[in-house]
Amino acid sequence: MRYIKIILYAFSLLPLLVVSQEKVKDTTAVKLERAAFESAWIIDNPTNVLYSKNTMEIQMAHRFGTINGGTSDLAGIWANSNIRIGVSYAVHDRVTLGFGTSKFNVMQDFNWKLALLRQTRTKKVPVSVSYYGNFAINADNKQQFATDQARYSYFHQLIIARRFSPNFSMQIAPSISHYNAVEPRVRNDMFGLALSGRYKVSPQTAILVDISLPFTHHLFPDDADSPIKGFDPEPGYGLGVEFRTSSHAFQLTFSNYQGIVPQANYMYNENDFFYGDFLIGFNITRLYNF
Repeated sequence: MRYIKIILYAFSLLPLLVVSQEKVKDTTAVKLERAAFESAWIIDNPTNVLYSKNTMEIQMAHRFGTINGGTSDLAGIWANSNIRIGVSYAVHDRVTLGFGTSKFNVMQDFNWKLALLRQTRTKKVPVSVSYYGNFAINADNKQQFATDQARYSYFHQLIIARRFSPNFSMQIAPSISHYNAVEPRVRNDMFGLALSGRYKVSPQTAILVDISLPFTHHLFPDDADSPIKGFDPEPGYGLGVEFRTSSHAFQLTFSNYQGIVPQANYMYNENDFFYGDFLIGFNITRLYNF
């Protein structure tokens, strides 16, 4: 009878031991820092933001024509513009898959983003590291391509971001762009680096800065009179303002990038921001939780 009483007493204390153990785990659990940015994109580059599992994001990006294109297009608003509509879905807290379609070159892009490291509040992990990649298909007239593989392009970017304070965040993002088929004397690969920052001026409003620097030089023809003309892509400079709610993000931007799929900008941009070749654009996102 004595041993039975001891066993019953031990079982009566077991729930208390379990609860106390859970409290210890909760207090010792590593707390993640909030995301450095409020949207999955900052002007022309992806951010480190990944949403919780089963979150769907609808994306719309629009780029008007350059403001110095003429006197009859209302600062590029009536000029030839580019637009992209996309959707992404978080299959895991650390994995998002997406698809988008763009007007220029009828680009169809399949994209993905992975969270590799996450910044912690204790600063034990001082930065967040994410990987973004895409595979794009140029769906234009098939007579323009020798093979189906000539339609394909790729983009890979490593995003290193840090939330320095509740108001200020920055990221640095090296990248490589690849086109299977390019014009004569143009390289297939382009290395680049993006520098982006966000500063909150109110609970729902922030100022955005985005700089994209292509590093690889394309090949120029030896003969200046050659019909084959090479070029080096111009760096991208972007300024913007972001308005954020719990489920929406709206970015009004000024940038010299008219492409929306990243590799198109890094490889082929010819707009010089400092010569007035910039344009008005906007990014809109809407979140749905399931």
